[in-house]
Amino acid sequence: MKHLGRAAALLGLVLSLWLVWRDDPRAVLGALRAAGGGLVLAALAHVLPMIANACDWRSLIRGANRPSLGKMLHLVWVRESVNCMLPVARIGGELVSFRMLKRWGVRPSTAVGSIIVDMQLTVISQLMFTMVGIGFLFAHAQSGALRLASQLAWGIVVLTPLLLLFALVQHANPFERITRGLNRMTSGKLAALVGQSAQIDQSIKLIWRRRAVVLRYLFFWQPLQCILTALEIWIALYFLGARVTFVEAIVIESLIQAISSAAFFVPGGLGVQEGAFIVIGGALGIDPATCLALAAARRIRDLLMFVPGLIAWQFSESPGSGAVAAVQGGARAELAEQRSAVGDSNRHRTGH
Repeated sequence: MKHLGRAAALLGLVLSLWLVWRDDPRAVLGALRAAGGGLVLAALAHVLPMIANACDWRSLIRGANRPSLGKMLHLVWVRESVNCMLPVARIGGELVSFRMLKRWGVRPSTAVGSIIVDMQLTVISQLMFTMVGIGFLFAHAQSGALRLASQLAWGIVVLTPLLLLFALVQHANPFERITRGLNRMTSGKLAALVGQSAQIDQSIKLIWRRRAVVLRYLFFWQPLQCILTALEIWIALYFLGARVTFVEAIVIESLIQAISSAAFFVPGGLGVQEGAFIVIGGALGIDPATCLALAAARRIRDLLMFVPGLIAWQFSESPGSGAVAAVQGGARAELAEQRSAVGDSNRHRTGH
């Protein structure tokens, strides 16, 4: 997986450079120079959707050790930085988040439950906004956008049943069932993990039973997050000289997010994101040079926001632990702790 991510990143970088070269690099660089500090302002505006994300994720966590809003904002910052900048297939940020939550005193089952439900609700809301973007393309975009809208619509048709199935599985104690099966296969060596898996299932169920929290997440916090992220697009396009409506900025953001999520195996969506900006922007009448400049503005945001996020994560880790090694070794570390717990339990029962 590590080598696949690196290969995908290299291919994406080559594709990005080719797209810029094909569409007059002087025009792209000229648009970026004209925008100047406005692109920095657009990048810094990303703090606003991060705050919304911190609020909605925090609402899923209960208990006396629930992190403060400041800590949750730090957690969101680190998670996005890891997922965007490292070849971890967009799950490394979740592993890092679990480690940090546990270090802050959150129960492991509560931490895992909040991460899983947060991911699922985010996908649901993303599908909703993607459908809004598709509907807008069908109704208002140029004729050439109909093919793009049709392809995205078919993607929604395929993904929706899978998402519903995943939602139903959450209520069938999947972690406990899987762990019990593995425990039988290993002759009882994973007995201590069965109870922990049952606690994770229970934490997930408890979150879903808090309907008011779930509804606020879906219909207030997530829409607010999408609107605030679209504000970045609108500000960047304004300084790039493209006058689009805020609704069009929301459409661009919703569809870019959908395409980037589908290409999760490509680190940072290199190449994929640039191509998506050209296709979606072109459907709304934005010229290719401006679309590529907008994609470059998104890369500026990544450098300004997420590289410092990786540095902050390094400082938060224990001395001597490397960033990439921590992500890739997170699962192994958790398994080692669980095996140790099994050994302690066995020694206690035998009286040694």
